[in-house]
Amino acid sequence: MREARRVVVKVGSSSLTTAAGGLDADRVDALVDVLAKHVDAGSPEGEPAGLPGREIVLVSSGAIAAGLAPLGLAKRPRDLARQQAAASVGQGLLVARYTASFARYGRRVGQVLLTSDDTSRRAHYRNAYRTLDQLLAMGAVPVVNENDTVATDEIRFGDNDRLAALVAHLVRADLLVLLSDVDGLYDGNPATPGTRRIAQVHGPADLEGIDIGSAGSAGVGTGGMVTKVEAAGIAAGAGVPVVLTSAVHAADALAGRETGTYFHPTGRRAAGRLLWLAHASTPTGALTLDEGAVRAVVDRRTSLLPAGIAGVEGDFSAGDPVELRDTRGRAVARGLVNFDAKELPRLLGRTTYELARELGPAYEREVVHRDDLVLLRS
Repeated sequence: MREARRVVVKVGSSSLTTAAGGLDADRVDALVDVLAKHVDAGSPEGEPAGLPGREIVLVSSGAIAAGLAPLGLAKRPRDLARQQAAASVGQGLLVARYTASFARYGRRVGQVLLTSDDTSRRAHYRNAYRTLDQLLAMGAVPVVNENDTVATDEIRFGDNDRLAALVAHLVRADLLVLLSDVDGLYDGNPATPGTRRIAQVHGPADLEGIDIGSAGSAGVGTGGMVTKVEAAGIAAGAGVPVVLTSAVHAADALAGRETGTYFHPTGRRAAGRLLWLAHASTPTGALTLDEGAVRAVVDRRTSLLPAGIAGVEGDFSAGDPVELRDTRGRAVARGLVNFDAKELPRLLGRTTYELARELGPAYEREVVHRDDLVLLRS
């Protein structure tokens, strides 16, 4: 933990705002004080220097919560339109506060707003990586958030815990720190006497029988302990270690002192964009595969051809994510489709050679290329 060079830190709305909505400047400054002191050359005179070469990406919630009070909203609205309006007002306030706070340490801030659509498509994914990598190379602190102003239900990450896990993989981080209003994962309700903090998680088996609970109590965010544990599982499964602790213990986590719950890596780093496709995309349709196509896609890891498709569901366009199912309706993979839903019915069961001869060379291609496909079960 202490020697991690590139760290993604996620902080939730409840750690930055008042219960009534609106940013709490003191809380923001307290967080920035910790982060700046752990970034290379980011400390003011008289303070210990950060780890040489250390870079931090901050994934910050709080835009919608920050916009509540200025718009006269008593609580987080349920409808998407007012959520987007609050995000539009609050995002500017949030970044302005971070900009002013990091400026005390001579640090610049760069805002990066993402939707899942930005990162499951190949070209968009590369652009997101280049932007974040360049900001870090130029000494800026990227502040990442979901683009709540324009994101719809179909292209939302759902919570910034999952976004943080995916960003950690995107930037090839050495560590992910999830900051909550609870100082770690407990084997029950932390407010109940006798519950204990779980110091380390080596894999899913360590979490069996544990009541993780639901959303947080502050009422200004969307996440809770469930989303944090799920995010930790995504990151750990992709080879990124995770520390889950409270915002007040952020300094301990970055300094490598024992705090919160440590999730050991359980897998290896995979092809980056496919992690987003598996965990951040929402399928807009489904393709039913015959048994031969299932074997080809799952066992031999081949592309999906028209000849192996038995059915089409949904209204999707070329480039959209779709679910690939077996004949019993079980999802076996997810991928980006190369044809519109209206085009596919006349292609089913036919070889690409036949289609090219009859319809032209544009039809001599895969329905889902193997580079745009991720398995959901093996």
